[in-house]
Amino acid sequence: MSLPLPPDVIAVLVLLAGCLVAFVGAARVSGGARGARLARRKSEILAGRGTPATKVDDPRRRRAIAARLREADKDRKGGSKLRDELRMAGASLTPGRWTLFSSLATVALIGLGHLSGTEWGTAVCAGAIAGLGVPRLALRWKAAKRKARFMASFADAMDIIVRGLRSGLPLGVCVAVIGRELPEPIGAEFRLISEGQRFGMSLREALDRAAERMPTPEMRFFAISVAIQQQTGGNLAETLARLSDVIRARKRMRDKVRAFSSEAKASAGIIGSMPFAVMLLMTLTSPRYLDVLFSSATGHTLLGIGVAMMTVGSLVIRRMIDFDI
Repeated sequence: MSLPLPPDVIAVLVLLAGCLVAFVGAARVSGGARGARLARRKSEILAGRGTPATKVDDPRRRRAIAARLREADKDRKGGSKLRDELRMAGASLTPGRWTLFSSLATVALIGLGHLSGTEWGTAVCAGAIAGLGVPRLALRWKAAKRKARFMASFADAMDIIVRGLRSGLPLGVCVAVIGRELPEPIGAEFRLISEGQRFGMSLREALDRAAERMPTPEMRFFAISVAIQQQTGGNLAETLARLSDVIRARKRMRDKVRAFSSEAKASAGIIGSMPFAVMLLMTLTSPRYLDVLFSSATGHTLLGIGVAMMTVGSLVIRRMIDFDI
């Protein structure tokens, strides 16, 4: 005769089963929608239907450009921050799948922690930090590193386009050269632009999608400049040359700010690590001296106050040295 499972185990199993069912359902829906979009795009390409730009007079064209800029700004402000981070990190997951994976991992860690004998409160806190907080921090770090590598080569890419345009080459050829010659990730992004054009996508649409994958002000300005030049004309080489100069000037200013703020960062690191260093030294010299902080309610309160004060101080210092350039 088998023994019934404890209620806690049953609750954890039900949560895991619910998350698994939700994940499978979302994956099927996402896959079906993606397949429908691909089939529709394929039929449009095979039928030879394009998206030619309509020829309108100057006032209507200016109004259309202004409306497009307002829509792009509205989409940027209302967009999902998680979606932007996934695109900048080069991840293939959608925000929905990322949330499902994180939720499933959180529930699994909470269940494993409780089954191992940890209290519910501690298990929930540890599972939320390990399943939601740590992956999100890792994603932000990867997105920031990839964005920094992209911006490090973006000015060189603009210089290649400027030299190509001034020598008479079309913009599509210059984009293909950047995709072949420059390192990752800027090479991969411009290869996607070039490949999109080969599959029937207009240059403006390919640049808009590239600006969605790498939502930086410089990339959005590049896409908008090309779109305006295609509709209204103008010297695109001169515009991109000025963009390259602005990018390099911003990089010089950013390096100068980083150099000036390094002293404050070092001071914050030393001050923040001193309590932990003192606690470690006191534990090594008098192992039972700090037990009252971890074994009594008053000690827990003092530890909470100390952690809160250190957190506030660190945030204040970070705001003092955080400059928007």
